[in-house]
Amino acid sequence: MINVRKAAIVGCGFVGTSIAFSLLEKGIFSELVLIDVNHKKAEGEAMDLSHGLPFTKPMEIYAGTYDDVEDCSMIIITAGANQKPGETRLDLVNRNVDIYKGIIPQISSRNKEAILLIVSNPVDIMTYVALKLSGYPSNRVIGSGTVLDTARLKYLLSRHLDVDSRSVHAFIIGEHGDSELAVWSSANVSGINLNHFCELRGHFNHMEAMEQIYQNVRDSAYEIIERKGATYYGVAMAVSRIVESIVRNEHSILPISVYLDGLYGLHDICLSIPTIVGIEGAETPLDIPLDLVEESKLLYSASELKNVIEKLSLDS
Repeated sequence: MINVRKAAIVGCGFVGTSIAFSLLEKGIFSELVLIDVNHKKAEGEAMDLSHGLPFTKPMEIYAGTYDDVEDCSMIIITAGANQKPGETRLDLVNRNVDIYKGIIPQISSRNKEAILLIVSNPVDIMTYVALKLSGYPSNRVIGSGTVLDTARLKYLLSRHLDVDSRSVHAFIIGEHGDSELAVWSSANVSGINLNHFCELRGHFNHMEAMEQIYQNVRDSAYEIIERKGATYYGVAMAVSRIVESIVRNEHSILPISVYLDGLYGLHDICLSIPTIVGIEGAETPLDIPLDLVEESKLLYSASELKNVIEKLSLDS
């Protein structure tokens, strides 16, 4: 029997433990299992997190094994090699595919009903790999996608326009990586067309500003990695937002990495598209309007991922 209030995190590096901390703060689950190849580290992280429970909601947090995922409703996978300075997310593929060949069968042999939430990079490729290795239905294997990239876009636009970032509505879609694109054609600030709002704030060089902001979004991870070695707080908050939408069945629209088989003419690929997210995972990927340039960029982004997928070896 699946326990809807129980989740597991596989991988107790900076990202996995930051996600655990964020979930602890939100009080979404009543039981959280930490799994890592270094069991001692998982024990230490569980102990450290548990000591904060008097300041939040009751939760049992402990280091476990794959046997403990049997009744989890959600399994968050962050395990994998770290992205090094100067390395793209796609450079990580082969190392992380080998790691997933060891992880996914351990999960799928014990639990057929959970939602797999993939965070390891390159997340679109690893979501595809997890889907194929697990045999799960596609709605229950999702990636964190461009939820964080979209947050970065909203933040930078809010700074540019001096407004609350929660009033900015815009998406980054495609690959969570170098070929991602901003959907400027539908971007708005509380329903006001973005270019018009920019002019209300005294900004008129739209193309120049949009390109600069896009580049800053796209290169954010590289800039952070160069300075501190890794990114983890932002993605932890992005993941906890996705989890919240699933557990509370919010039907929120989030640009998660999801399997596409027909949308925009794309087949047998995972990439980030605004999707209705609820208790069943990826409920409905949305065919949002794109202008001709954006559609061309999305197809290019998909082709970059396809080139990688076609070279994958997913045999044991």
